[in-house]
Amino acid sequence: MIDLMNKLRELEEYGEEIAHLRKTLSPETIAEYISELEAKTYEEGFWQNVDLASRIQKEISDQKKILSAFNELEEDYDFLLSLCELAIEEEDPEFMQHVEEREHLFSKALQTLRMQTYFDQELDENNAILTLHAGAGGTEACDWVSMLFRMYSRWAEQHDFSVRVLDSIDGEEAGLKSISFKLIGSFAYGMLKNEKGVHRLVRISPFDSSGRRHTSFASLEVLPELDEDIQVEIDDDDLRIDYYRASGAGGQHVNKTSSAVRITHLPTNIVVACQNERSQLQNREVAMQMLKAKLYTLAKEKQLEKVEDLKGEQKDIAWGNQIRNYVFCPYTLVKDNRTDVQVGDINAVMDGDLDPFILAMLAQNAGSEG
Repeated sequence: MIDLMNKLRELEEYGEEIAHLRKTLSPETIAEYISELEAKTYEEGFWQNVDLASRIQKEISDQKKILSAFNELEEDYDFLLSLCELAIEEEDPEFMQHVEEREHLFSKALQTLRMQTYFDQELDENNAILTLHAGAGGTEACDWVSMLFRMYSRWAEQHDFSVRVLDSIDGEEAGLKSISFKLIGSFAYGMLKNEKGVHRLVRISPFDSSGRRHTSFASLEVLPELDEDIQVEIDDDDLRIDYYRASGAGGQHVNKTSSAVRITHLPTNIVVACQNERSQLQNREVAMQMLKAKLYTLAKEKQLEKVEDLKGEQKDIAWGNQIRNYVFCPYTLVKDNRTDVQVGDINAVMDGDLDPFILAMLAQNAGSEG
């Protein structure tokens, strides 16, 4: 009974967060905005400008999702309080398990919606393109890349995002030297843009017969998938395009044709590759999308009006200090060096529980901007 009373007090504390979220989101304003947009769809000639019409339809859909998510959150919170109060009235401790299960789902939904209140930057709502590279650590680092790919894939599943592998290079003994993949879903880039950087692993290596502790590094690059209306001019003379046979899974077609594409942007030495599409043309199109996203993002970071002003090797995509440590031995801890957020349940993190780190970084950036 004492546990249930404490749990009720804990749940009641969520009320302030929901009230703050309501003030920030202003569901009434969102509803009015949706009505205004829907009214435009009934105007004569609405579909004559297909691109504009599609953007409006997408905006309506995105706003409806936010409004629906908030309404469901309030309903779930009321139900959670009622469930806990019923457990107290019935004096049934077994209700505690049901309360905790519902609270876990509610908390995840609250975190996800809270994240969206921080998304006010261009391209935040777009899909994300992630690339992992093995750093120092040899086979151990390649295995670390595989572990990180699994971690982000699990996180994507939890947020109902789909994962699409674009390119990968196997390690010589195990794991992956590198892998590029796209996360498809609303605000994927906004959620993951601060994950870019070096990730450090400390553990007893399964590849070391002596059972020694090893430190490995992997870098993560996060790019937005650009909207079609964003134009990035690239001079063909600045490109070197190589075609080669794809490796890995893909059947006989993979080994018989040079369908994989690697594009090097000579002025910046930026290299992108794609091998998982069905044809050479499709792989080239995806690789060009990745290159444009890299150049556009770098130009924005350097506050340049023109992409062609980017010259020389870009230090932004070179190795740097780690943003996060994942320690399996002699203790278990995941700690973010930027926000000091730390989680002791490292298995939960590796299973995709990244929201505490993501939310803290979003909040920190929002505070610094304010």
